Amino acid sequence: MTPQRPSPLLTLRHYGPAHGRHAHDHAQLLWTLDGALELEVEGRGRRVAAGQGLLIPPGERHDFEAPQGSHCLVLDSADPAWLGCLLQPLHAQAVDHLARFLAASLSQGLAVSPELGAQLLLQAWGRNVAQAAAQGRAIDWAALRRWTQTRLAAPLSVADLAARAGLAESQFRARCVAATGLTPMQWLRVQRLDRARELRAAGLAVGVVAQRVGYESPSALTAALRRDSVLSGTR
Repeated sequence: MTPQRPSPLLTLRHYGPAHGRHAHDHAQLLWTLDGALELEVEGRGRRVAAGQGLLIPPGERHDFEAPQGSHCLVLDSADPAWLGCLLQPLHAQAVDHLARFLAASLSQGLAVSPELGAQLLLQAWGRNVAQAAAQGRAIDWAALRRWTQTRLAAPLSVADLAARAGLAESQFRARCVAATGLTPMQWLRVQRLDRARELRAAGLAVGVVAQRVGYESPSALTAALRRDSVLSGTR
């Protein structure tokens, strides 16, 4: 049986001090209504002022703070269509109008359909996979995989993978989704876990394997392997 995709979640949130780095299994859209957010996404600093937003792809570790306080509309969505979107909107003004309408409806207690709101935001955000995928030379995925396998102990980023492929981050991200159905960090996670299974099958201790594939502890690697096995069994 195919697992049911979780429903999208639309919320209004107030941000202040940083809460610590974390990641989600789903895409998260942040749209700043007032104030400004200072974000770090996979080691890259970003500032999102009022009337601006950012899409955080699944699996990308991030942290954020708003020293002066900030209100945001937040969409959490497991819809794979978001994987085909660039980090910044193609139609920012349309997204801003829609985000403020949804925020006003939520703050006044009006009935808001998260599914409809998510669909409208997706349409307003715009998708550009075909255009991004058409730019630049083809990616040699086998060569990139071999290069990655020798560096799994390091904290690789999307920027590292994109630079190796000779592409801008946005181009590489779109190409990765178009070619594999995965975001770059999801693709990297697959490489880490596949290599971990190979090393474990060769008899290496889980602690040694965790160090070699870039996990902070043996328990973190064991939990990741367990989750991946469960997900594989439901596909």
